[in-house]
Amino acid sequence: MAYEIIAFGLFAAVTVASSLGAVLVRDVWHAALLLGASLLSFAVHYVMLQAEFVAAMQILVYVGGVLILITFAVMLTRRSSTEEVTNA
Repeated sequence: MAYEIIAFGLFAAVTVASSLGAVLVRDVWHAALLLGASLLSFAVHYVMLQAEFVAAMQILVYVGGVLILITFAVMLTRRSSTEEVTNA
């Protein structure tokens, strides 16, 4: 029982910290990584609630689908620093 409370507190802190980091960080790539950490920690909360199917769907749909699309969008639209210098 005590281990469950400690694990919940630990993953709650990870969820809150990564969610705040995803909103407050300036770099888009780091924001996407923090969003992935936040979504994975939500899946851990679902496992703690014994909702394994919902946790699996959380990982497959959000982490596997949406986050990969965000990652591709960031990688494809990001300009390198040498292009910024030559265009200026």
